[in-house]
Amino acid sequence: MIFKPDTKRVLIAAATAAIAAIAGTCAMNGAFAQTPAAVTLTPGQFKVGMEITYPPFESYDGDKVVGSDPDFSRALAKQFGASASFVDTRFSGLILGLNARHYDAVISGMYVTPERVAQAQAIPYAQTSAAIMVAASSTVKPKMPEELCGLHVGLEQGTTWVKQLQALSTDYCKANGKGEITVSEYPSAPEVLQALLSNNVQAQMEIAGAAHALAAKSSGRVVVVQSPQLIYPQTLGIYVRKDDKALYDTITKAFDALKNNGEYEAMLKKYNLSMPPAKAS
Repeated sequence: MIFKPDTKRVLIAAATAAIAAIAGTCAMNGAFAQTPAAVTLTPGQFKVGMEITYPPFESYDGDKVVGSDPDFSRALAKQFGASASFVDTRFSGLILGLNARHYDAVISGMYVTPERVAQAQAIPYAQTSAAIMVAASSTVKPKMPEELCGLHVGLEQGTTWVKQLQALSTDYCKANGKGEITVSEYPSAPEVLQALLSNNVQAQMEIAGAAHALAAKSSGRVVVVQSPQLIYPQTLGIYVRKDDKALYDTITKAFDALKNNGEYEAMLKKYNLSMPPAKAS
């Protein structure tokens, strides 16, 4: 086939435009092998399960979901050309909802534990620790878990501290002739706080960042007891279904991109979090 000079110029221009469009798409998707349509439940959306009652990790500011986990979710989604959306779910049901395919991932201030890793894949993204809260008028100010012996402690249902405090009560408190720790579980952190303010429990244990945020909103009625060392330091994880290797790999690549461009470090600093241990899993 023979083309006239003008026709050749048109074809060359079209080919150049096509190449530029492909390059732009690769840049937008961070050179990911698959598009969002191939790795998320809903094309172009990264649905994240979280309990949106847990500042500074996640909470509502009017209609907007704010906090470290929403910020991190949006930053990850942007790296692979998707937009983040959030599914408000009770903390104790988050892994169940993930495996029922209600959302793509869980990012909700959730610790990486053997029990959870048995049910889903985890990508460590930060480290934090626990803090003990008491009423400002309380005469007891336990600085460490061992000082909770003989006290009634409120915890959010599904947290790792339930078993830890029960074991501490048996192995330390009871063994040393101290009063046992009574543990009461509540559906959400705000409900534990209400129990504390109503004197139904004597202390509340929360992730440090959440404890300070809850105390700040209590109008001085609750204080966070300053501890001489980290209490139960733990790694926070992004959870993905075990059979979803494509999304796991996509999130891992997006996370690496955030580390390289400085966004991840800035988020850790903003929310007073630390990098997870190198071998966290």
